[in-house]
Amino acid sequence: MKLVLIGYMGSGKSSIGKLLSSALNVPFLDLDIYIEEREGKSISALFETKGEIYFRKKEAFFLEEALKTHEKIILATGGGTPCYGTIMEDLLKLENVLIIYLQCSVATLTQRLWFQKKERPLIAHSNTKEDLHDFIRKHLFERSYFYNKAHNKILCDTFSEKEIVEKIVLQLF
Repeated sequence: MKLVLIGYMGSGKSSIGKLLSSALNVPFLDLDIYIEEREGKSISALFETKGEIYFRKKEAFFLEEALKTHEKIILATGGGTPCYGTIMEDLLKLENVLIIYLQCSVATLTQRLWFQKKERPLIAHSNTKEDLHDFIRKHLFERSYFYNKAHNKILCDTFSEKEIVEKIVLQLF
């Protein structure tokens, strides 16, 4: 079994992935951390020094590598991973891969991301919560086309991490 968690930054992919890993006894991999380890630079540094196109190409390469080298895995993607090139279509064609979209409202994402913006290159420029809210709303609208292709969708706003994990586990069995 391979579970791929997708969703906007701040939707809880890494947190939920770790909890799912523990609950299901399946290895967890955070794609962003994997890229940082393999490239020897932070995501922010890669964006700054190499640019987004370079990063997206490496992201696609390392995603494919991770899925090929693990028989069982829970993989948290970056927020933009399924939205570039043919990544989402390629994921949907794979056997034994279940894609789960962790969906959060713009308000929830704004609240979660406001205090993390310095670590996130795409939103570091936001000076006010209103600016951040507007950016997320526009960006999420653009990305929702890809996110909504997932096999399953979990609405996350009103549920604890534990409840979200329980919902995912129930969908598996």
